[in-house]
Amino acid sequence: MSIARTAHCRCGKVQCVATGAPTLSTVCYCSDCQAGGHVIEALSGALRVRDDDGGTPYLTYRDDRFAVTAGADLLVGHALKPDAPTRRFVASCCNSGMFVKFGPGHWTSTYRHRYDGSLPPIDMRTKVARRTSALPFPDDAPTYRGFPLRLFWRLLKARVAMLAA
Repeated sequence: MSIARTAHCRCGKVQCVATGAPTLSTVCYCSDCQAGGHVIEALSGALRVRDDDGGTPYLTYRDDRFAVTAGADLLVGHALKPDAPTRRFVASCCNSGMFVKFGPGHWTSTYRHRYDGSLPPIDMRTKVARRTSALPFPDDAPTYRGFPLRLFWRLLKARVAMLAA
């Protein structure tokens, strides 16, 4: 039996379903994730997408295991720059950040805070060299100054599995 997780915006008009285990459960501290989180959280009535220490926690799924099941017409893509390949999708009904889509990629990184219930543990914390918080570092997962090969290996394995499906 495959696990299905539902993510939803604050008002419930936008819902997404992710099936199976995520490719990654990570917290990213890169400059773009911190800036993107700040932009979303500054919207009127927005829910948080970052943790207290500025990291952005994600559950990342293959594109064939993630779907918007309600309110797709309410999603608005935000880019940090006009030519950026990455869009952060926000439910315009209540300004809830829902997910991040890297244009050329085969995965969707969903904001962990949009899910209810039991979630998988954090696999890794990436780009910690960009972390600006003075809070103590969580010791729940390995930390990497940049993006580790382990991350790219998981994405590659997911791509191969997606093509074989």
